[in-house]
Amino acid sequence: MSAQGLSAEPVTIVVEHLDPELGAWSALEYGCIARESHAAGSKFLLSSVPTSLQMPEDLAATPGLGVEHRSVEQIFADRKSRVCLLDPAATVELSPADADTFDVFLFGGILGDDPPRDRTSELRKKGYAGRRLGPKQMTTDTAVRVTRMVVHEKVPLEQIPYIDYPEILINKHERTEMPFRYVKGDDGEPIMPKGMVDLIKKDADQGIDDLV
Repeated sequence: MSAQGLSAEPVTIVVEHLDPELGAWSALEYGCIARESHAAGSKFLLSSVPTSLQMPEDLAATPGLGVEHRSVEQIFADRKSRVCLLDPAATVELSPADADTFDVFLFGGILGDDPPRDRTSELRKKGYAGRRLGPKQMTTDTAVRVTRMVVHEKVPLEQIPYIDYPEILINKHERTEMPFRYVKGDDGEPIMPKGMVDLIKKDADQGIDDLV
């Protein structure tokens, strides 16, 4: 992507942490979001983090991670109209033009539930404008990656290369299908957080719900 195709202002990414705890799956996703946002010049905030929640040392040390105990409502009370909620139930798809309308892109963690539990409904009630990232369920880091590609790199949703429901090789006798949509990397493989495949293999005997 040429510099001319980039948005003038990198976006602010906010994940409203909707769990009292932080699972291994989420920790890997948040670390990935922080690193990629930092590299792109974007700001990443993890909001509504309980004061009792201790961040893992490696996650806390990740460049680009901002931890906020306040809710997104409190942080951006003065510019609610500039906050876009990425909502699977929205009727309008995210487009490059949304970079002119919104500065903050809000995600409800954890998006990647299977089956979806509509965790975003808690944020929908707050009245933020919503946009959709297509018809298929994504992990949180994938949803953030796609959003950044659309509003910062100006790539339309339909032009992003995807891999749907990839199979992960657990061992020579076993594979597991991931029930999500991922962005296809330059190597032709789905882009996942570093360490995620190892975590999937380690917990192959557990359901996806147990991982998150």
